[in-house]
Amino acid sequence: METTELIQREGLRRGLRTETIKTYAYAVGKFLRTYRKQPHEVTKEDIEAHLIQLIRWNRSGSTINVYLHALRFFYEQVLGKNLTVNIPNIKVRKRLPECLTQEEMSRFLGVLSQTKHKLILVLTYGSGFRVSEVINLKVKDLDFQAGYGWVRNGKGGKDRLFVIPDKLKEELQQWISSQNLSWEDWLFPGYNHNHYSDSSARKILEEARQKAELLKHITPHSLRHSFATHLLENGYSLIEVKELLGHSRLETTMIYAHTAHPKLTAVKSPYDCLKSGEVKI
Repeated sequence: METTELIQREGLRRGLRTETIKTYAYAVGKFLRTYRKQPHEVTKEDIEAHLIQLIRWNRSGSTINVYLHALRFFYEQVLGKNLTVNIPNIKVRKRLPECLTQEEMSRFLGVLSQTKHKLILVLTYGSGFRVSEVINLKVKDLDFQAGYGWVRNGKGGKDRLFVIPDKLKEELQQWISSQNLSWEDWLFPGYNHNHYSDSSARKILEEARQKAELLKHITPHSLRHSFATHLLENGYSLIEVKELLGHSRLETTMIYAHTAHPKLTAVKSPYDCLKSGEVKI
C-alpha cells in the first residue's frame, strides 16, 4: 500500500480532519522524494537532518512543526517505529497578525466586481472565516431567516455559529438562485463537482490587493484578523469575538486587542480628568 493511502487510512481511523490528512501526506511524500528513500530505509538522522535544513532555509517554526508532526504520525502511528522520539517541537514566535484598517478594507472590497470573487472575500471578512471554512460552505449551512449559519467540522473538528452580514443576504440568495444550487451543493463550486480551491481564493485576494494599491502583505487569514480587530473597535467584547472566531481559549483572542485602532483604548486616565491646578508636581 502506498504512503498516502496508509496515512489516509490511519488518519480516518483516528478521526483526523481531511485537511490534516492531506497536509501530512504531502509533507511525508515531499520528505521521501527529497531523500530518495523508501519509508523503511529512513533513519532518525535523516529526519533530524531534514528539520535542520528547513531551519537553515529560514522556514517558519509552524512549517517545521508541520513536517515534524507529519513524520511523527507516519512513523509512530502508522508504521510503529520510534524514529521521532526526543525530537522537540520548534518554538513558534508569536507575531501580531497583519490586518487592514476599516478604511483600507473598504477600499479593498470596493475593487471587487466579479460576483463569485466578491462574495467569497466579503463573506470571509464579514463572517470571520478561515479560507478553508468559506470554500467548504454548503447552501444548507446558511439560515437566511435567522441571519446566521454554521461552520461544520472547523479547526479542531468543531462546529461553530457565524453571522451572515445583513448587507450580503440578498446577494447570496441571488447567487444561489442564479447558479441553480441545491441544498446539498457547495456554496462556491469549483471544478469537477468540488468546492472552490484554496489557491484560487488566494489568487483573487492578491489581484484585489494590487488593484486596490495596498502595500500591506495580506492573505485570506488577514481578512479574519481584520474581522476580529474591527469587531473590537466597534465595541464588542473579547468574549463575543472569541465565540465568533471559534477560539477555545480567551488568551488566543486577546492578541487582537493589540491590533485594534487606538479608539478601542480611548479611555482617559482619571488624572487627565482632574481640574487644572488641583494636583501640583
